[in-house]
Amino acid sequence: MVKHKYSPWVWIPSLCIAEEIPSAVVMFVALLMFMQFGADETMSALYSGLLFLPWVMKSYFHSKVRKAGAFKRHLHIVELLMFMCLMGIAVYISEAKVQDWLLFIFLFVLSFLCAWHELLSRMYYSRMLYPREQQLFRNTKMLSSQLTLVVTYGILLIVAGGFEVFFRSYQKAWAMESSLVAGGFLVVFVLNFVVLQNPYVYNRHRHESLVDAVKTELHSLARFKEKPHVLEMLISLFILLLPQALLFNTRVFFLLEAPESGGLGCSVQDVGFAQGTIGVLAFSLGVVIGRAMMKKYGQRDMFWDTAVVLTLSPLAYWLMARFPQPDNLLLICCMTFFAQICFGYGLNVCRPFIIYISGQRYRNTTNFLYVPLVASLIVVPMALSGWLCTELGYDTFFLTSVLLAPLAWILLVVCKTKKILLNDEK
Repeated sequence: MVKHKYSPWVWIPSLCIAEEIPSAVVMFVALLMFMQFGADETMSALYSGLLFLPWVMKSYFHSKVRKAGAFKRHLHIVELLMFMCLMGIAVYISEAKVQDWLLFIFLFVLSFLCAWHELLSRMYYSRMLYPREQQLFRNTKMLSSQLTLVVTYGILLIVAGGFEVFFRSYQKAWAMESSLVAGGFLVVFVLNFVVLQNPYVYNRHRHESLVDAVKTELHSLARFKEKPHVLEMLISLFILLLPQALLFNTRVFFLLEAPESGGLGCSVQDVGFAQGTIGVLAFSLGVVIGRAMMKKYGQRDMFWDTAVVLTLSPLAYWLMARFPQPDNLLLICCMTFFAQICFGYGLNVCRPFIIYISGQRYRNTTNFLYVPLVASLIVVPMALSGWLCTELGYDTFFLTSVLLAPLAWILLVVCKTKKILLNDEK
């Protein structure tokens, strides 16, 4: 093992924390901000869906980042820009009038920086550690990411709800919240500035235009046509992920909506605890268990298990909508735990699809939602879910998501997806 100035036990967690804190703001907290600053459910879901676009586009910058070489310097620059963006959001929110579309622009820039940072982090991780070391520290990387998710998502909303009660103003609450996030991220940035060091292996091909990078990525995408059944694979994965994409934003709408409108009438603190803490904990636990089961029994034996479990989580939200108990926070947390552990466990079904289409490029990824292939398949349903939910109502909307499960299973059988994926894997 290469002797590092700072142990990977130090810089891997700090890098993961820098990656996950802004991502929590973009992926989860932003939805609440859009709603409280005047956007309706349709526009809130649209804005939140569009925030996934940088993760879709990330693939086109892969070759450019890979040839950049100086990952440490680029990481410092991106983290500084992320801090400035977080501070910009805090300053803007503290103003007298906040426009939801302008807030979206701030958050879209932050989302782009998060996607860029995730790509740089993955490259830095690969350059700093030999493959044998990557295997050794893979669990450290995954545990650091998942713990940051669990701590960050829930706490951000719970603290924001507390500030709202204290200040009696949601605007002051979010301004204070954003300032604290920016301050916390500044500490992480300083830590990374100290502990990160230059990779031992350099790539001297540092000059590549953006046009050349896009051409390289398009060329790699064109090679997909050489593989048989790619279209069937994309359709199968899309149908598998469709219920989760539809639920990604609407589950929060459902928890916050007043009981007379079909929701559960939870407070921001309740949502932070149920969805942001219990839900994220369950999701992380599901990811870890699913990954361990696939490693132990193999993708061939676990394919149907993960595919079926992935499509079960909408059942929890349909039952809560069909038999609402808005005052029973314990039941809400239990149902959320079930839904999210199914989501996390089942999301591992993406692994063979990603390997089949993209190869081993994303082998060090801990959250498949960050993979461009997955992000591109869920972004449109996410963006349209608010409008669809408004048109159908929560009961019918969640029932529709539940009924998509048999469709996904039938499609997997008809397309012989398992056989194609795992034969290719051999």
